[in-house]
Order: sequence, then structure tokens, then C-alpha cells
Amino acid sequence: MVVGIIGYGAHIPRRRIKVEEIAKVWGADAPSYKKGLELREKSVPALDEDTITLSVEAARNALARAGIDPKEIGAVYIGSESHPYAVKPSGTTVAEAIGATPACHCADFEFACKAGSEGMFVAYGLVKAGLIKYGLGIGGDTSQGAPGDALEYSAAAGSAAFIMGADDNKVVASIDETFSFMHDTPDFWRREHQFYPSHGGRFTGEPAYFATVTGAVKGILEKSGTKPGDFKYAIFHQPNGKFPKRVAKMMGFSFEQIDVGRLVPTLGNTYSGSSPLGLTAVLDVADPGDRIMMCSYGSGSGSDAFIFTVRDRIREVKDLAPKTRWLLDENISYLEYGEYAKLRRKIRLAEK
Repeated sequence: MVVGIIGYGAHIPRRRIKVEEIAKVWGADAPSYKKGLELREKSVPALDEDTITLSVEAARNALARAGIDPKEIGAVYIGSESHPYAVKPSGTTVAEAIGATPACHCADFEFACKAGSEGMFVAYGLVKAGLIKYGLGIGGDTSQGAPGDALEYSAAAGSAAFIMGADDNKVVASIDETFSFMHDTPDFWRREHQFYPSHGGRFTGEPAYFATVTGAVKGILEKSGTKPGDFKYAIFHQPNGKFPKRVAKMMGFSFEQIDVGRLVPTLGNTYSGSSPLGLTAVLDVADPGDRIMMCSYGSGSGSDAFIFTVRDRIREVKDLAPKTRWLLDENISYLEYGEYAKLRRKIRLAEK
């Protein structure tokens, strides 16, 4: 039985703010941030955009490519670290909006930036087990960074949705192998009632991101009996522009293998949507027979790795919904810092 992605979709807000605009306000050195983060700008959600609305748009694009009745979706899972409600699921609203209710299992996932790949993993597992016909996994965020903090330059917004199924005639990319790797390394966190997250600075690199991602990649390569040269594309979580390039080099992947999925220079870090959005960009350009490896990362810390093989149907579905690169590059509106601060509610008024 072939189980894999039968439909995929992305959504990215059209508003952007450039690194120079943020640096100007805080008296920071824009060239050093651009060089250090390999980041030029980031996406900014409007006042009426949140994880739910972004997820709905991505899911509708995935449905357009899947060509199925949404009533056949047996599970909807949304992974995010910026769910709009502390108590009220995001998934029920999304499921209702796309027409998947009421006979549908629903849950919201959290695991920092790998919450999106969690939703993909569980939807895939339920389909493979025969418990549901189709499952929808979404990774989306409208992430925040404290004013003046390094995270403010990269914390962005976007979503990616994947419908999993076992219909051999509909699968556009089979899931050939999965592997998860995790350990308790608290490099990034946000306690209840805190508006902005905290992070361990340079500690987020070596003992957290690199140790976890390399552990997951080594595990899936060993489990599948593959090597880096067996893949046309590789996608790693993108907290900035440098980390995925460095981890690729450490593991023996080339820049050409990871280049298409590196969206962070013009998008920023979309947290739970980061590696899933990279996968949508790769599927937009992939050909039948191409093998893809994706490895997410979530602070705390954990990674989910997947191996995909692209199938013939990819040619039929690519143009049925907006491609990720088009969403990145077209109809862009650039903001000044004051407009950005208003949209991200960074101006906190005192209570009277």
C-alpha cells in the first residue's frame, strides 16, 4: 500500500518588513544582521490574519490539488506555537471552514517549531493504519519576537498543509520512511501569559538544533539504508539562513540539494511552517522519481525526518493552486516599522 501526500498547499501573508527597517529603529547594524542571519526581509500578518486563517487558505490549496470531497477527511491536525486561543482549538474552525466536519477527529499540536511535522506524522500514521481514508496535517505560525531582540528580525508568518492518503492513483509523493529524535534541551521557551518567547542565545545552536537535526538525519539514513547522494532535494528547519546550510554540509548534502527549500532569506522563520513550507516549494519544482528528505526541528528539543519519493501525478497538480515561490514574490507590500508594530500589536497600551 502506497501512503503519502495526495494534496499540498501553502499560504504566506503578502506584507513584508525589511531587515534595514527594523535595524534603523533600534540603532542596530543592518548589514551584520543580514549577513549573520542571511535574511533580507520577513512576512508580516495583517490584523485579520492568524494561524487559523493562514491554515484555512493552505488547506484549501491542498484540497484543490487533492481533488477530493473534504467530507472524506477523517482527521485535521494543526501544529503551531501561536494558536489564537489558549483554550479553544484551531482545528475545529479550520475543519468547519473547509467542509470536513462533523465526522472528523481534530487536535491542535504543540512542540515549538516541529508542531507542523507532528501533524503530518500523525495524519500519515492514521492513514497507514487504515483508521481513516484521508488525514490533513498543517504547520502554521504567526510568530513573535520581542522588540529589539534578534528574533524580531526573523519571526515571520506562513502555513503549509498536506493531505495524506493511500489512494495509489492520487499520491503525488509517497512517504517511504520516517524517524523521530528528541531529548530535553531547553533552548527556547515561553511560559503562560508571556507575550514574547525567551531563548538561550548561542545555546540554541550546538547542543540543540545541530545535535537534534543531525541525530534525526543519521537515524533516518541508517533506517532506510540511504546516503545523502540518493536525494535530489533536502529540507531542514530554517530558523535563519545559515543553520540549514551548515547542517547540510555536516551531513554531506550539497547546497544544490537544499537551495530550493531555503525560503528564509525572503520569508523569515515561520516556525511550525518552516520545513513544511520548504517541502511545498520543492514539490512545486520536483519531477517524478525525485527523492526528498525533510527534517524539522522544534526547541525543547526534537526533530521529525521523512523520506518522500515523487510520483507521476505531481505533473497534474502543480498548477492547480498558487505555488509557494509565487506567494513569496508577487503582490508584495512593504511596511514601515510603525505599521509593522501596529499589525503585530507591539504597542501595549496601559489599562485605565
